[in-house]
Amino acid sequence: MMRMGATSWLKMQPTALAVLAALFFAGWGGSPASAQNIMRGPNLNLSSRVPSLDHGPHIRINPNLAGRAVTGLNRDNISVQTPCTAADRDSGNCSGQVASSSKGRKNKGGSSRGDASEPSLASNKIGNEIVAEIDGALTDAQADALARRYGLRRIESRSFELLGSTIGLFRIEGRKTLERASRQFAQDGSVHSVQPNFRYALQDQKTGARDGDPAQYPQLKLRLPEAHALAEGANVTVAVIDSGVDLKHPEFAGVAITPFDALDSKDGPHVHGTGVAGAIVAHVRLMGSAPAARILAIRAFGASGKGAESTSYVLLKGLDLAASHGAQIVNMSFAGPKDGLIGRGLAAMAARNIVMVAAAGNAGPKSPPLYPAADSNVIAVSATDAQDRLFAASNRGSYIAVAAPGVDIFLPAPGDKYQITSGTSFSSAFISGLAALVLQRNPALKLDEVRAILMKTARDLGPPGPDDQFGAGEADAFAAVSAVAAPSMPIAVAPEKPATHELSEASKAQPAETRDLPVATMAAEKPAGSESQPDAGQTRP
Repeated sequence: MMRMGATSWLKMQPTALAVLAALFFAGWGGSPASAQNIMRGPNLNLSSRVPSLDHGPHIRINPNLAGRAVTGLNRDNISVQTPCTAADRDSGNCSGQVASSSKGRKNKGGSSRGDASEPSLASNKIGNEIVAEIDGALTDAQADALARRYGLRRIESRSFELLGSTIGLFRIEGRKTLERASRQFAQDGSVHSVQPNFRYALQDQKTGARDGDPAQYPQLKLRLPEAHALAEGANVTVAVIDSGVDLKHPEFAGVAITPFDALDSKDGPHVHGTGVAGAIVAHVRLMGSAPAARILAIRAFGASGKGAESTSYVLLKGLDLAASHGAQIVNMSFAGPKDGLIGRGLAAMAARNIVMVAAAGNAGPKSPPLYPAADSNVIAVSATDAQDRLFAASNRGSYIAVAAPGVDIFLPAPGDKYQITSGTSFSSAFISGLAALVLQRNPALKLDEVRAILMKTARDLGPPGPDDQFGAGEADAFAAVSAVAAPSMPIAVAPEKPATHELSEASKAQPAETRDLPVATMAAEKPAGSESQPDAGQTRP
């Protein structure tokens, strides 16, 4: 794999859409005049996944497009989407978790990025469905008869290897309430436990065009170029339990991605799953946190009137798939209520020493803890912006382990497109990649050891010491990888992190040969014949 120096891109620029200019006009040879209606600020010349910046003329923003979210574009097309409003959310037309507002709100310790209104958790159950553990010796016919005796219909039941139990999904027939149906069903000797089928939501929030240049700033904040000189996640398998991933996106060329479908759906690739996977393994024009990792792309979120959603039963299937196919890390960029069944699944994963990483949630500072992030077996991640401020919509809590960039993140989107998006979803994905770098260095590390390394090597943000906004601080990939010894050696402890919002002076003053550590690039941005790549997965050469 070819490598090149990283210092040419380590300067931040002041506009949120500079990256788009590079990709779709400089990078692909389009006319810069084509961008003048939607872009302003410096031009960005991005010929590979490592950007180089130059100062160009300012370009006016079209006032009709200002404040809209760029959700996908390529050399031929630019599409925009109006940010989610409270009215959209109430009418069921909004897939985001946070209502947008023209009035920014400054939260304590956070950045002003619109109204971080909390979503209602009142409708977090599917009103006519029950998930129950039943006797594994029952045949399908016997399980159907059992359901009918209590006014239920069995939708599906199966043995979950992860739990060593048979779990079924049942629908309530007639007018019986969820509480009454659950209480009656639980009284049968063949039923071991009963609970609602909870809803879960993906944790992304589309953002409008803003001042402040993403310029792949997560690379700088996480010190990915330096870390990738030591590890890129090779031979580490990360399960992404999410919506569908566009396997044919150029950013995934040569990556080993194996798709699974816990929904048995016909939905195509989705913007969220594609973006989350890109934050981990993108490697052509962008740089993911673990570009050499293997991905298990587990579709567990499907389209609904309120955006992509999943349920307790489907997510349990996703966890079971991840465990049975050798996942060493599971990324969970979704959130929902406390769920006994999912909690059992997470405990079983932890018993197998599988590292679990989850988005803290985008429900804002007044939200109760959201799950799975708040589960004690999970590494919870909050989101920061390019100025190290907390994402206003990010959940807070003592369960937060670390923070990572999650505001105005430039990522792949389905159909060879790209997106700028925000949310703790993408912070979680970056940390899953960092965990892959750590495990490449020492595959014998246990879940608690990986968590400890990420926290011990984080850059402290906010009040000194761990806090409920940033946890131990913003993750540092290079420090984390450097702190990992070979399997036969004890784990090294990184030097004490500087209590500052900026990179430490020691980091800035590294010798030139250290600052210019090579960055992995691909020989070809898109392999010949990639349009005919099979959907069953791709393999890194």
